[in-house]
Amino acid sequence: MSYLKFDKNLMINLEQSLPKEMLRTNQAGAYHCTSIVDCNTRKQHGLLVVPIGEEEYDPHVLLSSLDETVIQHGAPFNLGLHRYQGGVYSPNGHKYIREFDCEGVPRTTYRVGGVVLTKEKIFIQNENRILIRYTLLEAHSPTTLQLRPFLAFRSSNALCMANDRANTDCLPVQNGVACCLYEGYPTLYMQLSRKPEFVHDPHWYNNIEYVKDMDRGVPYVEDLMVPGYFQVSIKKGESIIFSAGLSEVSTRSLGKMYEGEIASRTRRTSFFNCLKNAAKQLYLKKDGAEYMLSGYPWGKILARNTFMSLPGNTIAIGHREDFERIMETATAALENFMATLAHSKMIHGIAEPDIPVWAIWAIQQYAKSYGMEAARERYLGLTAALLDFVIAGGNPRLTLESDGLLSTDGTMAPASWMNSVWEGRPVVPRTGKLVEINALWYNALRFAAELAHGEEKYEERATAWADIADKAREAFAPTFLNDYGYLYDYVTGQYSDPSVRPNMVIAVGLDHSPLDRRQRKGVLDVVTRELLTPKGLRTLSPKSYGYRPFYLGSPQEREIALHNGPARPWLIGFYADAYLKVFGLSGRSYIDRMLIGFEEEMSQGCIGSLSQLYDGNPPFAGRGAISHATNIAEVLRTLRTLKKLDS
Repeated sequence: MSYLKFDKNLMINLEQSLPKEMLRTNQAGAYHCTSIVDCNTRKQHGLLVVPIGEEEYDPHVLLSSLDETVIQHGAPFNLGLHRYQGGVYSPNGHKYIREFDCEGVPRTTYRVGGVVLTKEKIFIQNENRILIRYTLLEAHSPTTLQLRPFLAFRSSNALCMANDRANTDCLPVQNGVACCLYEGYPTLYMQLSRKPEFVHDPHWYNNIEYVKDMDRGVPYVEDLMVPGYFQVSIKKGESIIFSAGLSEVSTRSLGKMYEGEIASRTRRTSFFNCLKNAAKQLYLKKDGAEYMLSGYPWGKILARNTFMSLPGNTIAIGHREDFERIMETATAALENFMATLAHSKMIHGIAEPDIPVWAIWAIQQYAKSYGMEAARERYLGLTAALLDFVIAGGNPRLTLESDGLLSTDGTMAPASWMNSVWEGRPVVPRTGKLVEINALWYNALRFAAELAHGEEKYEERATAWADIADKAREAFAPTFLNDYGYLYDYVTGQYSDPSVRPNMVIAVGLDHSPLDRRQRKGVLDVVTRELLTPKGLRTLSPKSYGYRPFYLGSPQEREIALHNGPARPWLIGFYADAYLKVFGLSGRSYIDRMLIGFEEEMSQGCIGSLSQLYDGNPPFAGRGAISHATNIAEVLRTLRTLKKLDS
């Protein structure tokens, strides 16, 4: 039985199949994303979406979709599916689907009368090219295949309207055509493994709707250009490969290219393998450097998300070299910021006040996996520089107070991962001494002192770090711990924020916690009672003022709800660490049961991955970005922790 297989009954029921999405990437920024019935439901969906521009990650939809038509005895059967204005679906090709299997490459099986046709899609790694292989399994009479490309040539966050500026010319290339709708865009090459007939017949297809965007309260209707169609005969047992890319390819090599890519794939046959594939899809290689995207389909390269997700998305799946390469890229941005206070054009948010402590946490995970000596050799210099930068007041938004704790101003701009903004102001204005930043700060100081042990060059600084850590630990509980047994979320002046939020669990789960065992258990009890869901920890307790569990409604309503109730899977990583530290090995089976809720998500939402957030109340529906780096990472890190306990 396939781990990710969907039968005819589900596929032809659009209420069940349309919400399920699939994602494939080339690890160089290009991606293919759509619903499992190949009906685009978001403006970010597309068959070939590629990054354009030199300075930052900026994806553009070139090839939106490709409609297939099977012709027998002069009768056409269109396998495509689009939603048009008014909620009209056409041409209803989903009714011919008999099965969709996503264990290896995405494979759709169609039956049209006596014809059985399979369609398989695969990306070429580190190349902006997608291949689609059509195989005719059954046919009792001559069969013709028509392929009709729908072109967009626009930003993934924009929409296309019919216009007279589009260049609909198609230039012949080997077994295909090349086209470019607008100046400034790359040329799109569409070719087949066998010579087709191309009929140049440009038309706009108007008023295509994207139902996900409609639900989000954002513009959702566009027009797409179809420049014509390919037509080719196909025999029983024969396979024909369609290629779409940014360069011309030798069509004789398409079969070998396709088979070579299949051989290198990890099949999605388990929970771990699904998440491993999802993690690798987030790698981005550009100009000799390697990055980690925050998610799809609208993610960017974010400093905080990079460090938070790096251990889980590399170390936990055995990709040590990718950790080192991504950290090397991020280190250059960190060092440049510390030297000049200049922001990075590729890695956004490098100046955020909590970046140093998250970066050191990522290095700590490296040390735990590969040894202190390896971490010392690679990252002691960076760790020391980050701490010294903070202590010296190098970041204008971060201050080391006399009690050893850090304070930051979050009134005008977000200072932490709870960074929702509306009308230029933070929705959750966490300011002053933030609980997780100070827990991470204490942890960073202790870890750095350990890392510098025996290094004469760092002996004096290590002593200073340890002294600050002693102060911070002494001040932490009196500052944050309240009479109800949990931690204030932030403290500023005479105000201590009583909202029950998940940031406190980080203080419990860290290797170096500023709390004693009794205090840790008290905090964990509150988190378990008020914040734990099958999809992670709520961002706010239902008992706290302003609880909004559902990430729904207008952009304003969603932005306000973002960190005021919906659950975040990534927090399960620190929750698991905390639970195991408090209860020891006896907590292993409990954490294992907690992961069941995430495994269920492998066949929901973006199949094989985890959404950005989930509603805080049942049925805990997935929302936001369909594949999110920190969530994938921390569930993977938790799986690795459990595996190490078993060894």
